[in-house]
Amino acid sequence: MSSPKYGILVGVDGSPESEAAIRWATHEAVLHNQPVTLLHAIPPVVVSWPVAYLETSFAEAQEHFAREVLDKAQKTVQASVGEAQPPDVRTEVMHVDPPSALATASRDAYMTVAGSRGLGAISRTILGSVSGGLLHHGHGPIVIIPTDQAPADSSAPVLLGVDGSPASEDATALAFDEASRRGVDLVALHAWSDVGVFPVLGMDWHKYEEEGHEVLGERLAGWQEQYPDVHIQRRIVCDQPARWLIEESEKAQLVVLGSHGRGGLAGMLVGSVSSKVAQASKAPVIVVRARHGSK
Repeated sequence: MSSPKYGILVGVDGSPESEAAIRWATHEAVLHNQPVTLLHAIPPVVVSWPVAYLETSFAEAQEHFAREVLDKAQKTVQASVGEAQPPDVRTEVMHVDPPSALATASRDAYMTVAGSRGLGAISRTILGSVSGGLLHHGHGPIVIIPTDQAPADSSAPVLLGVDGSPASEDATALAFDEASRRGVDLVALHAWSDVGVFPVLGMDWHKYEEEGHEVLGERLAGWQEQYPDVHIQRRIVCDQPARWLIEESEKAQLVVLGSHGRGGLAGMLVGSVSSKVAQASKAPVIVVRARHGSK
């Protein structure tokens, strides 16, 4: 998409997680010279008995809250810019449930950003309904900002999960671009198996390690030529890619993954690796999904 309608799209609801998403999106908008669109969704009013004035009063309160949230969000953008040229800031209000609003709007966004949890979250161990809905139904790059995100180290690398499948090609392209724009290394991690296994007697790990390096070489070669400024660190691990990616995320400023890899089928639930990493990563996670139905 050469001219996305929304630029960097951010779901805002007034929560601390939402504020963290806005700050990250502002930095990304400056890097990519994109506008920022702050989207607040107002769920439909549902009453169990017909009292018109209650419905009207609640709807007015929602509209008032939306204005407050968007005003606060715009101030957060301005405060996050620093000395850089501020991005163009737009606001959008949709009268639909938040997960559907962001998933639908993501079709026309350069990338879509959400906090891992927002208002009403009841657990720190699962993704919120909005972020979870985006991972399953969103379009294009979906960014999940962790609740416990440490202050970003501008020299930390971008971490890319490479599974060797064509589905990860868009993620690889984005990871190289992000590393180049930030002027940092790219750590490319490949696990030869998706399941937890233990080396057994007689297993030739060196053979699998060599095969892993071959896979990385094939997947990275063209991009390495296109981005000669990006230094690549290659990591081959035995199994359980999610565990290794989560561990490596503590030393990265960004994690980039495809939405499904080996054995994945378009339309299925987001891959277990992507879901687990988005849930537990210490750094922001970009899951690159296909753009079905984009304009």
